[in-house]
Amino acid sequence: MAFRGKIGLALMLLLCSCAAPQNTVSPAADVATEKVERSTALDNIARDYVQLTLELGEQEAGYVDAYYGPADWAAAAKAQPRDMRELGNGIVDLMLRLDALPASDDALVEARKRFLSAQLEAALTRHAMMQGEVFPFAKEAKGLFGVTPEFQPLNSYDAALAKIEALVPGDGPLHERVEAYQERFTIPTDRLKPVFDAAIAECKRRTAVHIALPADENFKMEFVTGKSWSGYNYYQGNFQSLIQINTDLPIRISRAVDLGCHEGYPGHHVYNMLLEQRLTRERGWQEFSVYPLYSPQSLIAEGSANYGIDLAFPGEERLTFERDVLYPLAGLDPATAADYFKLQQALSELKGARFVIAQAYLDKTVTRAEALALIQKYQLVSRERAEQSLSFNDQYRSYVINYGLGQDMVKAWVEKQGDAPVWRWKAMEKLLSEPMLPDDLVD
Repeated sequence: MAFRGKIGLALMLLLCSCAAPQNTVSPAADVATEKVERSTALDNIARDYVQLTLELGEQEAGYVDAYYGPADWAAAAKAQPRDMRELGNGIVDLMLRLDALPASDDALVEARKRFLSAQLEAALTRHAMMQGEVFPFAKEAKGLFGVTPEFQPLNSYDAALAKIEALVPGDGPLHERVEAYQERFTIPTDRLKPVFDAAIAECKRRTAVHIALPADENFKMEFVTGKSWSGYNYYQGNFQSLIQINTDLPIRISRAVDLGCHEGYPGHHVYNMLLEQRLTRERGWQEFSVYPLYSPQSLIAEGSANYGIDLAFPGEERLTFERDVLYPLAGLDPATAADYFKLQQALSELKGARFVIAQAYLDKTVTRAEALALIQKYQLVSRERAEQSLSFNDQYRSYVINYGLGQDMVKAWVEKQGDAPVWRWKAMEKLLSEPMLPDDLVD
């Protein structure tokens, strides 16, 4: 009797152990299944977002700044683009699908969702603009780039003008004196390439000390004309870029390091490479394979590219490099470098005036002629350079805020992470390689 009881208990335990896997799912398995389902849903939204962005790019030239995803996605956008009504509905549908996703305990996944949400908000704003809607400057900036700019009045820059007046004494309007003085530091056309080659190489060397760059990364540089900008990076994918330098106007020696860092290292080239390497390739997040120009991503891109100049060349390190390396390559007198560097520092105090004038011009509170005069007065440039600046505003509108406001926001956030260069470079690397938004810089 006792023996049979033991056999019965053993059989019962065996039956229970065999049945459990068939009828019971562990809590851990439930969680894993939910995570896979959430990830798949988010990946599907990301793919549809890329497709929608490419189709919007078919409606507006220049809307897609870079794309290195599957070629057949781009081909489909060209072959079967939806009309504007369908695209508008598509944006709203993606926003609703994204909002319906449950929260994740992975902070980076939540950052990914917030990034997609912000990019879609910008797409909705640009979609309206493509159909002719015109927003006030501040509202447009908020809709496209996720920030509301607040500017100082123009007369707040008068103190900076007075400082520059003392640096460039003489007769005639100040902008004419400054322009004439700066012409002395023009890089001769036949020396542009060696100067820029040296500047970009040094920008790269300084960046590579702190950020591991892909082994096969590279760029091609070419000089162009007929543009409203001074430099542009066209990211090609596979860690390659095309960097164009506009030679419509004479290029001063101060622009070599500026453009080398901004367009190259640690600017746009590095930003796009890290997103491709760490998010698109390593995580399979396809939304980062497309870059819509009119989006919050641009404030991060332009702000970090501008701040990267001072990060790579802190203090007077830039003066030392320009004087000892670039001035001889350009055939300029190194003994004049210190005075010119001092003027450049003083001129940087006027950068905010550019955005005040842009807002007034685009909101039509000043005429084109008045805007040109204000640019000459507060940016201290020639009529030709003022025309180029205004041409940029005509083409890109509120995009201009990404350079100044973006730089200020990036600088404040990065330098809050620590005083030592190592911490600032680590913060910069995080900014360039994760789904960061303007809101992340102020929270």
